[in-house]
Amino acid sequence: MLAPLIAATLGVLLGIRHACEPDHLAAVSTLAAEERSVKGGLFLGALWGVGHSLALLLVGGSLAVIETQMPPRVADALELGVGLMVIGLGLRAIVRAVREGRTGRVQSHRHGEVQHAHPAEAQHVHVSRWTLATRPLLVGIVHGLAGSGALTALVLAELPSVGARLTYIALFGAGSVVGMGLLSGLCGVPLARLQRAPRLMAACLLGVGVFSVSAGSWWGFSAAERLFG
Repeated sequence: MLAPLIAATLGVLLGIRHACEPDHLAAVSTLAAEERSVKGGLFLGALWGVGHSLALLLVGGSLAVIETQMPPRVADALELGVGLMVIGLGLRAIVRAVREGRTGRVQSHRHGEVQHAHPAEAQHVHVSRWTLATRPLLVGIVHGLAGSGALTALVLAELPSVGARLTYIALFGAGSVVGMGLLSGLCGVPLARLQRAPRLMAACLLGVGVFSVSAGSWWGFSAAERLFG
């Protein structure tokens, strides 16, 4: 009984730690800066984690079942894609910082018969009564694809059965949902207070954008160096 409990706890804790890696922090900081609220930050971070977990379960779980690992060149190509995506998020934040530097921006949006305003662009889709933000979900999926190779190598080396591997991957994904939700929610605390100061908000967006571009460039360059020699 004790061994499965320890393994479950370890999987969740490692998932939370995984959410704190530089490329994840860069991505979530740009997403949270756009939402600018604690509740919204939690929601976007959790959606990132859901997308991340879905990719891990689908790709990593499949590799674990057939007991094979992702080819290194495929893993490096996915890592390069993550770097480019994080750079794109950072550039988008910088452009918005310049555009919204003085007055900020509000966009009207309709949910059926109910109309409200978002503090910025908020692309999302509606599934019955659920509202899903598409950008963090897709960003999480891309990150999950890139991380599937390393996670599969870990579970194949450490866990003897298919059931144990799939359970560990699921718990790892749950940890990433919790970790990213908490991180983005914490980002939302100071951002919510900057709502009434457009210039400070723009400076924050600019800083987040520069950090994201820097992290994405480093991540992408490392992957490209391995991929292209």
